[in-house]
Amino acid sequence: MNNQKQQKPTLSGQRFKTRKRDEKERFDPTQFQDCIIQGLTETGTDLEAVAKFLDASGAKLDYRRYAETLFDILVAGGMLAPGGTLADDMMRTDVCVFAAQEDLETMQAFAQVFNKLIRRYKYLEKGFEDEVKKLLLFLKGFSESERNKLAMLTGVLLANGTLNASILNSLYNENLVKEGVSAAFAVKLFKSWINEKDINAVAASLRKVSMDNRLMELFPANKQSVEHFTKYFTEAGLKELSEYVRNQQTIGARKELQKELQEQMSRGDPFKDIILYVKEEMKKNNIPEPVVIGIVWSSVMSTVEWNKKEELVAEQAIKHLKQYSPLLAAFTTQGQSELTLLLKIQEYCYDNIHFMKAFQKIVVLFYKAEVLSEEPILKWYKDAHVAKGKSVFLEQMKKFVEWLKNAEEGKSFPWCSLFGKA
Repeated sequence: MNNQKQQKPTLSGQRFKTRKRDEKERFDPTQFQDCIIQGLTETGTDLEAVAKFLDASGAKLDYRRYAETLFDILVAGGMLAPGGTLADDMMRTDVCVFAAQEDLETMQAFAQVFNKLIRRYKYLEKGFEDEVKKLLLFLKGFSESERNKLAMLTGVLLANGTLNASILNSLYNENLVKEGVSAAFAVKLFKSWINEKDINAVAASLRKVSMDNRLMELFPANKQSVEHFTKYFTEAGLKELSEYVRNQQTIGARKELQKELQEQMSRGDPFKDIILYVKEEMKKNNIPEPVVIGIVWSSVMSTVEWNKKEELVAEQAIKHLKQYSPLLAAFTTQGQSELTLLLKIQEYCYDNIHFMKAFQKIVVLFYKAEVLSEEPILKWYKDAHVAKGKSVFLEQMKKFVEWLKNAEEGKSFPWCSLFGKA
């Protein structure tokens, strides 16, 4: 038996040289930059020629690898160092956004260059988005004129869909906000964006990326109020943006009011406490009474599980609403509020088919409880009603309206025909 250890086999052989095509190409943005700048210098300031040059060069140069360098050159004229400065020892070109005229028409023409380039080379989309995010973080390193040009260009690119509104996240950088750079940049950006589209299109884009409720973050925490935002942007000529933000804040406040109101009702809080809370919210958030009565009505109607049988739901509704009449009456001190409540009742009874026959009983109950008065009811009947269930509800109200018009002083309406014994 051979106890000697067997020798392990070893690999040996000739070492082969790596083939040229398998070698990893060295990252060399300087050489790429030189090619682009040379080409731009030859085209001059004719942006049509620039677009054609960039289109053709994509077949020869590695745009995918050097996307950042490409966009640095097109915006700033050369490769940017951290912070947004151009390196002194690098080549640069005047065929770029920062060296162009500071007007919207010129920036619209540059936007077309970027648009054509990215349509031709779709893989540049992400790189361009990252570039703009970076440029926004570098704003402090640019001159005021360069910032203005970039803002106008960004607004146009947001309008034509080349950029996504999520790039605006960079403007919420603490240092940019603190020094007022973000707000000033936003003025130019939104002016060019709204000029291309309108406030509704801008709002839709902001909503899509959950940016619609964040615009006040363009200011430091101690200035994040609707009043400050409205004053700043209105004075800058952007009244429609100011109104949009004010409306957004109001919508948020209304939702919060309805949520809290429903919770207070569920807990059975005293009406005097609920009324006090609502009035404080009205004052704080500048919510008008006609809007509030709609919120109160919706909250009152959502606190109960309604009977599915039409013959029983009217009785249930009268009992429930009689209980909440003092709360509703606190917010119908204006004729417009009463009219709003009448329309809300009409819409509710139409949308919830079991309530179709309850409309008149609810209105008469509210008249008796002094939630509604004669004049708004007559106006609603004459010409202020909506189309929903119009013929049914007008027929229901006919006798009561005739009584309101013709009743002698002191002569009461036959309530027992509606509610039983008065």
